[in-house]
Amino acid sequence: MTHTLNLTINGTARAIALDDARATLLDVLRDGIGLTGTKKGCDRGQCGACTVLIDGRRMNACLALALSCDGASITTVEGLAKGDDLHPVQAAFIRHDGFQCGYCTPGQIMSAVALIAEAEAGLDPERVREGMSGNLCRCAAYAGITEAVLDATRTLTAKGEAA
Repeated sequence: MTHTLNLTINGTARAIALDDARATLLDVLRDGIGLTGTKKGCDRGQCGACTVLIDGRRMNACLALALSCDGASITTVEGLAKGDDLHPVQAAFIRHDGFQCGYCTPGQIMSAVALIAEAEAGLDPERVREGMSGNLCRCAAYAGITEAVLDATRTLTAKGEAA
């Protein structure tokens, strides 16, 4: 039985035919649509490489059944930049070397975007580290990641885009 999944992905409405009701959002994004920025790391919700925003809230896409997201707005790392203008979090990750191999970077960036929007960490490095603790980096680029999140928080607050 084929199901139709209606999602808004990075601002574009899409109707996606699903032949398998057990498909995860991660598999639909990567294999069904070709948005490969969302990475498949552990496939068990432990590493955060697949973090996306679902209706503005961060979620591990490997844990979300695609059909449970019907009608949702999904933002992936591909949807952050506006043309050639990087999102402030993306730019901060580059400035502060918040990545090494880069595999975890899309999930780290998506988690950072949500953390800043949640306004729970502010400019406290320890709270940033705690807020980002669901995203693992095997290369241990945590110092750069923390600095990038703090820098992006300052930038977005100055622009009036963060709470």
